[in-house]
Amino acid sequence: MNFIERFLDTLVETPKPLVTEVDGKTLLPLAGIELARLVARARAGLRQRAAGPGERVVLLAPNSTRWVAADLAILAEGCVCVPLYARQAAAELVAMMRDADPKLVVAADEELGSAITKLWPEAPLITFRELFVDALVDAPAAPRDPDEPVTIIYTSGTSGEAKGVVLSVANVDYMLPVLKDAVEAMMGATEPDHRVFHYLPLCFAGSRMVLWMCLYRRNGIMLSTNLDELKTELAAARPNYVLNVPALLERIKEGVEKALRDRPRAIQVLWERGKAAWQKKVRGEAGWFDKASLAVAQRVVFSKIRTQIGAELRCLIAGSAPLGEDTQRWFEMIGLPIYQVYGLTETTAIVTMDKPDAIVAGWVGQAITGCETRLGDEDELLVRGPNVFKGYWRRDEATAEAFADGGWFKTGDQVEQDKDGGFRIVGRVRNLLVPSSGHNVAPEPIEQKIIGTIVGVEQCVVIGHGRPYLTAILTGDVDREVVDRGIEKINEELPHYRRIRKFHLTNERFTPENGLLTANTKLKRKAIEQHFGKVLGAMYQ
Repeated sequence: MNFIERFLDTLVETPKPLVTEVDGKTLLPLAGIELARLVARARAGLRQRAAGPGERVVLLAPNSTRWVAADLAILAEGCVCVPLYARQAAAELVAMMRDADPKLVVAADEELGSAITKLWPEAPLITFRELFVDALVDAPAAPRDPDEPVTIIYTSGTSGEAKGVVLSVANVDYMLPVLKDAVEAMMGATEPDHRVFHYLPLCFAGSRMVLWMCLYRRNGIMLSTNLDELKTELAAARPNYVLNVPALLERIKEGVEKALRDRPRAIQVLWERGKAAWQKKVRGEAGWFDKASLAVAQRVVFSKIRTQIGAELRCLIAGSAPLGEDTQRWFEMIGLPIYQVYGLTETTAIVTMDKPDAIVAGWVGQAITGCETRLGDEDELLVRGPNVFKGYWRRDEATAEAFADGGWFKTGDQVEQDKDGGFRIVGRVRNLLVPSSGHNVAPEPIEQKIIGTIVGVEQCVVIGHGRPYLTAILTGDVDREVVDRGIEKINEELPHYRRIRKFHLTNERFTPENGLLTANTKLKRKAIEQHFGKVLGAMYQ
């Protein structure tokens, strides 16, 4: 039985809610048997349009129960689901759609659909209203071989055109039990009743694995419907764990610290003493006064902060981008451990994961069961195993370039490895800057240090390839004088060739909408350099 067949059985056998939409303070649950009916209606809609095994079906919609039902229906009919990010620029979406050569494009509504047909009038587009017909298909899932494609997920395309990553039935069949075991170890329990809240787009590989893992465990998942109401939705959902991107965790940390500055002086003193005591404890230097200060802070301040973030949260999971060590330690200090996950779309989302009692701030854990790793040139992490994809959609040359001899996938990430097999991501091999001094500089550690050290800086990109020195573009609500002092302090700890000589502070955030971030919030470095070309020209005069 493959994972698709298991999902269909799970739906009809589960009377409890499996997917719940969270709309502000309102929970809109859908039981497994109700979800099964939605899937059956969507399967009928696909058959009416002759979408059959092996054909690509694009899914363009925000998170919802209907997104989940459409995804499962596409899989059950033997089609290949191509999920795309609904908030991405229409021109980029159309380019990916044309590349996928789909039988159908399924959009959530007419508004999303019209943005596509303006640029691609002949698109084979239908909406959810046309997909979920009144008829039902009550039939087993279409048979599939393990190596058959099940989904094509387009990569971020940080330095060029996006490529479709083809994942097979075997990739997912391997990953789900591994992920299930990891989550149950993390939660310290096997019962399938953990409350899982999810706000990240389901079209991303990591998000899809969380959704599918919940279905695999018969564990309900709660879906955010409005990111502007995230705080309210979190309170309503009362989750036990949440998958996060570091940017949100850093904003939570900054928001709490900003609010503390308005609290009575006594609370501020307890906070500062508790924080200092925690740092000494981490270094193994805590004396009796530090232990007493920490105990008081935990009872009076830290516990209340944790309750405000999530009264029933047991832990947080972070992935997609580097998480600052300071941020990870901050959450641990208030009693919320963060488990880091590292992986790529090409590795079915996961290569390494933190394990209970083995979390090291700034590191991303050990390789998951069955996944082989080794270091290549420039300490690039190479990966081999049943989680690794077979290739990019219709891009034989790009596929060949992605692998080293022996079937090792080249992640492009430069890493360190400790004696226990744990990994720390140093930077991207292809992002290495080589200033005119000839030194190799990984920009990510410097960027993380700036964001983690200077309160108010939200985003940072370091620039300097082929140039005489390094500069930085920063975004955030912060005074220039504060940034000046912060960078001066950071520079004192760095060798001369890694120091930031000049910076530009802007209120213009990097976003997917303005083309300066990818759809899954990674920096588009070349686009940022081009966008701020005049500013950079002035900084290098």
